[in-house]
Amino acid sequence: MKTIEVDEELYRYIASHTQHIGESASDILRRMLKFTAGQSAPVKTTPVVAGSPAVAEKEESRPQDRVRAVREMLLSDEYAEQNKAVSRFMLILSTLYRLDPKAFADATASLQGRTRVYFAGDQQTLLQHGTHTKPKHVPGTPYWVITNTNTGRKGSMIEHIMQSMQFPQELTDKVCGTI
Repeated sequence: MKTIEVDEELYRYIASHTQHIGESASDILRRMLKFTAGQSAPVKTTPVVAGSPAVAEKEESRPQDRVRAVREMLLSDEYAEQNKAVSRFMLILSTLYRLDPKAFADATASLQGRTRVYFAGDQQTLLQHGTHTKPKHVPGTPYWVITNTNTGRKGSMIEHIMQSMQFPQELTDKVCGTI
């Protein structure tokens, strides 16, 4: 067994995920990383940064990775902590954009209502197409989205985007059901 040093903040984070008394840090990390005994560790040849073109290319070429990323987002503490539909909506949009910016752009370009534009590259465009749209910037993206729609409409927008991005219908339904 090897010993590693971690700072106090990281140690507290790992310890906060303890599920039962006596659980070792190795057991906690294995569970968090979904790493089983005997599994070989993946070898990375080049460092990549989330949201970088290299990550987007890799995830775009492997649909199962995109599905896994969405499932992990649904199970994440960050998602569970969102207590408002609009917060969950924004986190889902950010995740979908990060997974495939081009497909996200294509999906949102065709998404609009009878009189409203739902997505735009700036706040002003959305304000010009409705008086009380409450536009918000989608974190980590160049997009703005209107947020004063009801939860059902938010779900319809997510459903349209995920179908355009060719996610499985089962996952799309699950995501829309959590908004």
